[in-house]
Amino acid sequence: MSFKTKFFRIVNPITKNFSFEKFSGLLPFDDLILVYHLVSDEDVKHVKHLFPYRSVRQFEKDLDFLSNHFEFVNWEDYLNQKKTSKPKLLLTFDDGYSEFYDIISPILLRKGIFAINFINPKFIDNKELMWRNKASLIVSEIIDKEEYQDKMFEWTKNELKESISSILSINFENQNQLDEIANHLEINFKNYLQNNPVYLTSEQLIKLKKDGFGIASHGWDHPLYNQLSLEQQIDNTQKSLDYMTDNQFLNDSFAFPFTDHLVTEQFFDLIFKQNSDLKYTFGAAGLKLESYSKNIQRIPIETKNYSAEEILKNEIIYYQVLKMLGKNTIKRS
Repeated sequence: MSFKTKFFRIVNPITKNFSFEKFSGLLPFDDLILVYHLVSDEDVKHVKHLFPYRSVRQFEKDLDFLSNHFEFVNWEDYLNQKKTSKPKLLLTFDDGYSEFYDIISPILLRKGIFAINFINPKFIDNKELMWRNKASLIVSEIIDKEEYQDKMFEWTKNELKESISSILSINFENQNQLDEIANHLEINFKNYLQNNPVYLTSEQLIKLKKDGFGIASHGWDHPLYNQLSLEQQIDNTQKSLDYMTDNQFLNDSFAFPFTDHLVTEQFFDLIFKQNSDLKYTFGAAGLKLESYSKNIQRIPIETKNYSAEEILKNEIIYYQVLKMLGKNTIKRS
């Protein structure tokens, strides 16, 4: 458990008793960027073991709270630093899940709210299941089916809890292990994708663009960047940005999959030099300053079962504590 997670767990019972107005004056920035992944009332097997996602009711409650305290802006207004009476807020989503088209976009259109969806081109049209989604799906199937539990025990001699932990800890470099486990259990990822479209399709992306939403780069295949060489980082990013250019989506922004932790200044210098249209890159470390001015941190909203209000309160207090300790800025090597 990270220090930040522990901090939230300690302060949340306290901060939830106070109105947001008590904290809003401590906001360090005039504009915030939030990041979600998906919204669903269903049991989403390929996600449920990765992070807690919002129900429709919870999501709409978040939006109502945010609308009371912030002004939602679109990408152009964000770039142009539009003057607003309330702090600005840019809404973003990662991974290009199909729920953005089926569930989220109708809600946002009804409320007049813009959002950018940062996608991985490799998975568009459900050509393949992303490695982390594979892990969650395998764990879901093992938990649901005793025969899979027996197969895993015969194969690994590990107890159920240990097997689950082992599967969820498989990293990008060793993702082929997930295919080996699926083959052993006779879990067919292609069949799953055909019966349960996980990601957006090309046609849906075009429709979302026509509806005014942004489509932008999240890396080609959702790698963990600190496990890639500098050359691999650039190649993965460039390939995804080229896809955006070729399909006339947004090629002026890029959001790191997972985290930008340990990404060096050299990466930023190279990727911005290669892409004259690129305006900003985005991490997801919450309220933090950045030593590289064109890289901006977003606030993850899917943290435990905290509401957007609770998360923002906790982020504000956490930032102020880090500021006192002189640790509120991410410094690049």
